[in-house]
Amino acid sequence: MTDMTIGKVADVVGVGVETIRFYERRKLIEQPPRPREGGYRIYSDATVKRLHFIRRAQELGFSLKEIAELLELRDADAPRADASNVQQRAMAKLRDVDQKIDQLRQIRQGLAALVDRCPRAGPFAVLLHI
Repeated sequence: MTDMTIGKVADVVGVGVETIRFYERRKLIEQPPRPREGGYRIYSDATVKRLHFIRRAQELGFSLKEIAELLELRDADAPRADASNVQQRAMAKLRDVDQKIDQLRQIRQGLAALVDRCPRAGPFAVLLHI
């Protein structure tokens, strides 16, 4: 890849321009400097890679706060950058996901029971006795 404008970066990463600006305001990525002679700000390949990391982490269920912490660990000059830190965070997220799955299973069982008890036709009042 070569250096790109915000619109091209947004297309490549699969986000909107406003999302990139939002990440800049949240300090997840740096805003490139404005060119002296005018024109468009140019985003580096490193920023594109960082945006891909952010999107992937969001897909895995990490919040923006958690992503900021992961990025801090990922940065080369972070004093506590250690794979075990990332592993601990990923394990905690995995436990959260497992808990949500259990809750969704319980909700599903309750809905399935409701569906089984509902008559196909008839007065609504029957449902109040469930």
